[in-house]
Amino acid sequence: MPSALSPSAFTARAPDLAAYRLAAEPYYRPVGDEIAVFEAAWRHRLPVMLKGPTGCGKTRFVEHMAWRLGRPLITVAAHEDMTAADLAGRFLLTPEGTVWQDGPLTQAVRHGALCYLDEIVEARQDTTVVIHPLTDARRLLPLEKRNEQVAAHADFQLVISYNPGYQSAVKDLKESTKQRFIAIAFDYPAPELEAEIVMREAGADAALASILVAIATCSRNLRGQGLDEGASTRMLIHAGRLAAGGVSLAAAVQAAIVLPITDDAEMRRALGAAIAACLP
Repeated sequence: MPSALSPSAFTARAPDLAAYRLAAEPYYRPVGDEIAVFEAAWRHRLPVMLKGPTGCGKTRFVEHMAWRLGRPLITVAAHEDMTAADLAGRFLLTPEGTVWQDGPLTQAVRHGALCYLDEIVEARQDTTVVIHPLTDARRLLPLEKRNEQVAAHADFQLVISYNPGYQSAVKDLKESTKQRFIAIAFDYPAPELEAEIVMREAGADAALASILVAIATCSRNLRGQGLDEGASTRMLIHAGRLAAGGVSLAAAVQAAIVLPITDDAEMRRALGAAIAACLP
């Protein structure tokens, strides 16, 4: 029987990271030099922070870069109840006894995947501190419960994202965290480019895509006047798919944009009036 301190007694079987490899190229339309910046960061294994509004393409960009670099991608959606153990791992009771189960971050660190922590600002600040030793020259992940320091695989890279529009005294990244990353800023694409994306992703024709982009522009002009954010590119794609599938444009916009974006009845009326001016 292995001793109580033997790693073989603790560690569950290593995961098959083939499941985290993207088989097909995720569509991504570059809007600037973000691909070149990310590739340079990858060559030097620098951690990357993506900053931008919801639904503007941050996650798709990471997926595209993982495919482009030929690396598995492990994605974690951060939330306010996420603990350090959710990232790093924990001991589990099994019929064979107590085994250690690596968390998604530890799997990526050990086996050389890209680890994407989506909307990291949603996690508790004491949880995000666990990533600090991975973002400097040490490239280590301390597993205190195992009394182990996991050296990062040569191909490991850490990527985080967050929406600066939701910053507050409660939900924001510490400066000590931000300054460990290089940052790439994202925003909604220029109208012509956004229309091209909607056409490609929603199967919409040029006329429909142009109308949806005009609607997005109207909603984004209301930001700060009752809306936290305007319609995202993702919302336009959803509306485009509904409309291309036979739903009336007015109903598609109501279902995919107006109702999800606000629960305030007065704001919905104002948004609906602005949108009505864009409809044919």
